[in-house]
Amino acid sequence: MTELEKGPQGLRRGRGARERILGACRQLFRDQGINRTGMDELCAAAQVSKRTAYQHFAGKDELVAEYLRQFDPDVMPAVFDNTDLSPRERLLAAFELPASGTGELTPMCPYIAAAVELHDPEHPASRYARDYKNAIAARLADTAREAGAANPEQLGEQLALLLDGAAARTRVLNTESFPTAAAIAAVLIDNALPATAGDGAKTTVG
Repeated sequence: MTELEKGPQGLRRGRGARERILGACRQLFRDQGINRTGMDELCAAAQVSKRTAYQHFAGKDELVAEYLRQFDPDVMPAVFDNTDLSPRERLLAAFELPASGTGELTPMCPYIAAAVELHDPEHPASRYARDYKNAIAARLADTAREAGAANPEQLGEQLALLLDGAAARTRVLNTESFPTAAAIAAVLIDNALPATAGDGAKTTVG
């Protein structure tokens, strides 16, 4: 067994170092942003040395990308893999997780926040955020197809746009926007599905 490296407080650090580093990222990136958080501060918060940090992550760019991957690696499984719900119900459930605060996608939307702050579209975290957003739209489209939508790709893009809009509005205005987005989503879904697949009638905003 190799010798465990001592942390900045002289404590022996083992397998939990990676988790502590990512935990420090979640707190510091949320509270003060990615660009304002340096590796020295991250290591101090995680109680690891920089040497240990670089043994787990090649650099800050890789660390930021992994920080994003930790939020929802399976792309909202509580929604899309829930076989107890009908396809229509799963589409609407995508708008309930952010509002409840119990799902992977949160009102703060770390993917949007990271992409905006980093500016560089080729940054590993920006690429991952882009891939994640495409994956959400694809899963929405697949579910719309299962529900019988005539144009599932279009409905998937519309619902993905609503999710991102609600997340951004919630963050900027500090007010809950997902219930309104869910009501709009219900209209889009019911108008896109055959009458027999929804409630038997088209829905209108009123």
